Parts: sequence; structure tokens; C-alpha cells
Amino acid sequence: MSRLTLALDVMGGDFGPRVTIPAALIALEKYPNLSFLFFGDQSQSSTYISRFSTAYRSRIQFIHTDNAIEMDMPFVQALRQSKQSSMRLAIEAVAKGKAQACISGGNTGALMGLAKLLIQPLPSIARPALTSLIPTMNGQSTVMLDLGANVEVSSELLLQFAEMGNIFAKKMLNLTAPRINLLNIGTENNKGTTVLKTAHQNLKLRQDLNYQGFIESDKLTNHCADVIVCDGFSGNIALKALEGVAKNILALLFKKSSEEFGLCTKIKRLALRMLLYRYYRKLQQINPDRHNGATLLGLSSVVVKSHGGANIRAFYYAIEYAISQIEHQIPQQIELGLQHLMQK
Repeated sequence: MSRLTLALDVMGGDFGPRVTIPAALIALEKYPNLSFLFFGDQSQSSTYISRFSTAYRSRIQFIHTDNAIEMDMPFVQALRQSKQSSMRLAIEAVAKGKAQACISGGNTGALMGLAKLLIQPLPSIARPALTSLIPTMNGQSTVMLDLGANVEVSSELLLQFAEMGNIFAKKMLNLTAPRINLLNIGTENNKGTTVLKTAHQNLKLRQDLNYQGFIESDKLTNHCADVIVCDGFSGNIALKALEGVAKNILALLFKKSSEEFGLCTKIKRLALRMLLYRYYRKLQQINPDRHNGATLLGLSSVVVKSHGGANIRAFYYAIEYAISQIEHQIPQQIELGLQHLMQK
């Protein structure tokens, strides 16, 4: 990997520097050609940076700012008060070519709004889509978009999401003809909204896309599709439901609870663990921490949104997700792929 610089909003997320900076250290240890631009409050961050060795400290540059966008700040207010905030400065660093990607766990609406405002969209892209890799029970991954950037969509927009998702899956998952499905409430042709049914008919006519039809949300982790296309409203609900179920199952089986004070409770839990332990590896594969990070696909640079409540390891995976997209030249590949489609 050639020299790589990432812009990091160290104040973003529920835990700020105590998660973002240790996660960056893990990345520095793994990637010797990696460096960071840190944006945030230096007084709050100095304790964690002081744990870096001299060699690692030489690979970071800290840009101090007193301003940070609050997690629960309304969208319009966040944009108005974003000037000199850690999030905005991190995105501006990418827009000005000082960094190849931005990672933030901050306010989702503000991050998407600022990214679309400051970073050039790819030619012919109507709207960027929030995109992530979701885990499947066989250890593979499925591309899913949109996950919240576009609550209301048209059939044309869903078609463009399918085109971007197809290119993304080819590069990130090393697939020749990714299987593409539309998320719906049923698999029959007459199910769903007018927008979904129109998109379904249009996708069936595309010979360059391996469109498989509708898919229901109970098949999200079954690896029945390589690309799942949906509007941001449905996608966000489906993703959070999936994450919640996965975390609850893992907590039930493998995490100690303060309620484990009774002998009966302990015996029941032990029996459940013994019964399902053979599935431990598969359950770990759907751990949301290992798949943290969603990218705003359709921009000319990489912007990754981490979960606000991510722990150190999960935030590191968001950093690694950004690095992987840079290595695969995802924005450039999508631009080339869409240009080729337009020429055809």
C-alpha cells in the first residue's frame, strides 16, 4: 500500500477520544504506511495520544478545535453550527486533497449533509447512498444500500443504487456477477409499492445486471443475495433490527450478567451455551462490531460513518473499511463503471 492519510473526527460518537484514538493506534500498528489527521479537542485527547510511541506520534497530526457537533443535534442546527467543528474540518481535509478518506462516528445526518455539501459527487449520480457490508451466516458478506441517506426514493434511484452496488460488490467482494435483489414485503410480482414494482420491472430488463428479484428481510443473513437494494427508510430499520437481534443473541449466550446470582439461572445459561456452542463461530460472524462502518457511496472520495456507540475494536473495523475502499479505488471504479454504462 502506498502512503495513505485518513482524516479522523476524534470527537465523534458516544465516547469520543477514548474510543477513536485507541482504535487509530491499532490501525497504525497494522498499516506501516498509514498516517492520520486528528480533528478535535486536544486537551481531551492528549491522555490517549500520550500512550503512543514516538514513532506512531510522528505519523499523526493534530488539528485542535473547540467545536464538535452533538450526537442529538437536529440536522439543520448541526449544519448551521458546523463551522470549525471536528467533523466539518475532517471532511474538508478530504475535499481539499489532504486526506483520502474521512471516518466519523458523529451525528449521521450532519455527516451525510456535510459530505454531500463539501465533497464532489460522482458524475451522473443523482444521490449518494449509505452502503455497508452485512454479515451472513456462512461467513460471507452482502452489500446493502441505502441504509438511511434517502428516506424517499424513485424507481430510477433504486436502479442507480443497484448499479453502484453491483460495482461495489465486484470490487470489494471479488465477484464476477453479483446477485442483486430488491428488499420487499414479499417475493411475488404484485407485492410492494408502485416504486418497488416499477424498479423490479426495470431491473428485469437489464441484461448487464444479475437481478434475482425480490427478497424478504428474513433472508438478510442467509447469503441469498450479494447486493440488497432498498430505500433508506426500510434499509435503516432492517439493519438496526438485524444488529439488535445479533447483539442480544451474543449477550444471551456469552456475556456474564449481573442477574446470574441464582443457581437455576446459572444452570440454564450453562445448558444453553453447551447446546449452542457448536454455533459459536457462526454467531461471531454476525457480530455487528466486526462489520462496523457504512460508506456514502456515490461521492468522489470515501466517507465512512461508524456507529456512535462503537467500542475500540468496532471503530477500528470502520477505519479498516475505509482503507479497503481506498485500496480498491471504489469511487474511481464506480465512476468508470457508470461511464461505461452510459456509453453503452
